[in-house]
Amino acid sequence: MKQIKINNKIIGMNKKPYIIAEAGINHNGNIKIAKELIKQAKNIGADAVKFQSFTVECMMTKTAASAEHLDAGAGKEDVYSFVKRISLSENEHRELFIYAKELEIEFISTPFSFKTVDWLEKLGVSCYKIASMDLNNLPLIKYVAERQKPIILSTGMGTIAEVDQALRTIYKTGNQDVILLHCVSLYPPSDDNINLKVLNTLENTFDCLVGFSDHTEDNLISLAAVARGAKVIEKHFTLDKKMPGPDQKSSGDPETFKRLIDNIKRIYSALGSGIKKPVEAELKMQKNFRRSIVAKKDIEKNEVITKEKVTFKRPGSGIPPTELEWVLGTKAKNNIKSDTLISKEDLVG
Repeated sequence: MKQIKINNKIIGMNKKPYIIAEAGINHNGNIKIAKELIKQAKNIGADAVKFQSFTVECMMTKTAASAEHLDAGAGKEDVYSFVKRISLSENEHRELFIYAKELEIEFISTPFSFKTVDWLEKLGVSCYKIASMDLNNLPLIKYVAERQKPIILSTGMGTIAEVDQALRTIYKTGNQDVILLHCVSLYPPSDDNINLKVLNTLENTFDCLVGFSDHTEDNLISLAAVARGAKVIEKHFTLDKKMPGPDQKSSGDPETFKRLIDNIKRIYSALGSGIKKPVEAELKMQKNFRRSIVAKKDIEKNEVITKEKVTFKRPGSGIPPTELEWVLGTKAKNNIKSDTLISKEDLVG
């Protein structure tokens, strides 16, 4: 399985999971809050901070149906007006991109139209994110793929056939750098809707790097996703879960997000290489705690060694039990006292 490079970070096998703090629309259209989200994402150790790039005119009709969590976030405002109010302008995108660059944290965004792809391309972003809602928006996917930059593709609400169709669209442009994110497009989803085994289905079916886009209210499922092989974790990020907005409840605040990152590092360290062998510190334990072939009673010189004359006891510094068949039938070269380790020097074949 290949590795993918986003700016100076390599994502792939035997690499620390790439953590994306999804600021999304949690800035509520306020550039100062957006900058603070970038700053806090950097402080807690996220690899990237991600926003959403849209204009309401390119996103939805004035009569478009919405989602329960979005309606709740809009409050008394109609959803069209709400989305328009919280959108960031091209100039504001530039300001945030420059600020993230100054802080040395990757700026990523999800474009929802050709127009906003062009905004991001002018900025010089290193990769693109495709939202779950656009998994079947093949014209947009093709337009993004033609930029020939890594794509992080969310698969919420999708079938395996739709994922295959989106990937084929990307690959036809010559762009091979795709990371698939398993996602459940609910805010938040219940545990029985998450279906983490899909991570392995996506990985095995498409031979792609996989990750998890987490909309749950705590960190547990993201940690489980890392243990299951996720190479990217994206989770909504907020300054305060009590702030107004549709995604705040399913977001992590700086304290909980920092705890997530620290625990992901622990899990990554614990995953190891997958090669089954004793670690260096176990070798001393092995010598002390494993068993050796021991004389069960006094054995006289020239006596034949039989099963009745031996047992197995600590320490493991003598002949191991795995060599019992070799030992049986040999003769004692010397007298061997009861309850002592039998050595190869004590035996003749």
